[in-house]
Amino acid sequence: MKKTLTISFIFVVILSTTFAQDKHKKALIGFYNVENLFDTIDDPNKNDEQFLPSGDYRWNSERYHHKLKNLSRVIADIASLDGGLVVLGVSEIENELVMKDLAATELLRKYNFSVCHHESPDRRGVDVAFFYDASRFKILGTKAFPLNVPGNPDFISRDQWLMTGILDETDTIDIVVNHWPSKSGGEKRSLPGRIAAGQLAKHIADSVLHSRPNAKFIYMGDLNDNPSSACIAKEMNIQKRDDNLTQYDLFNPMWKLFRDGIGSYAFRDSWEMLDNIIISGALINAKPNTYKFHSAHVFRKPYMLTQIGSYMDYPFRSFVSGNYQGGYSDHLPVFIVLTK
Repeated sequence: MKKTLTISFIFVVILSTTFAQDKHKKALIGFYNVENLFDTIDDPNKNDEQFLPSGDYRWNSERYHHKLKNLSRVIADIASLDGGLVVLGVSEIENELVMKDLAATELLRKYNFSVCHHESPDRRGVDVAFFYDASRFKILGTKAFPLNVPGNPDFISRDQWLMTGILDETDTIDIVVNHWPSKSGGEKRSLPGRIAAGQLAKHIADSVLHSRPNAKFIYMGDLNDNPSSACIAKEMNIQKRDDNLTQYDLFNPMWKLFRDGIGSYAFRDSWEMLDNIIISGALINAKPNTYKFHSAHVFRKPYMLTQIGSYMDYPFRSFVSGNYQGGYSDHLPVFIVLTK
């Protein structure tokens, strides 16, 4: 009798442990440029004059909360997808407060997103940050990497922000969120900034991938360039195929989407893939019972697009040429699906 009880007890323990490990078999990790999410409070350390009630955009509480409501609808729709939204990188936010206000909206409150924010030295006053589901992702550490452009000591842009954590108690994952310098001033003039950003990205990736065997690394953000650009493909040494990848290789799954005419940003009647999610070889060649890359997506719903006028089917923006539209963002969010 004692032997039977002991065996039964061991069986229950094994069954319970297995159930706990298999509770989650899918996870969504994404990125969203939310287009200038500023509060209405004057910050003397930020270039936020346009986004004040007295500023050019007449940014007031009504417009701010309407923007929060719009963004929360998009993020909640992604979070409701199979697997759940575990990590969302964001860009073009003013501070940690706007992230917390967004997380506290009616549609997002039930997801209990935590905020991992970094204050960048950006001239425009915008930062990058993460939402993450603390019940599934445990942060181990963070690190900021400033962007320096050789020969231009006065250049200032967003830091590249690394967050390392454990997903569902099984996988250690390193995730970088960033927002590369724009093409303001023209392609040629702005190119050194994006080349330097690509070189910094490669440095971060190499540091992570050589720190642990088979490190699972994700690099995401608004790179202000398409996957085919030299700033991304060459400077980061991105592999074009996902077969025969080593643990030190990087692969951009957004490339195929872009090649098929799918994009996250519309410009001059064509779609561009400025928002990229780049992954390491270990997420392609994952060990059994751990997370591996499954698919990449651009999240697009009709309500997120302009319905009439010359910008019909473009992302429905908050402002166009300085005129308030009451939309969502000039970018569409992107995400990848990981499965066990």
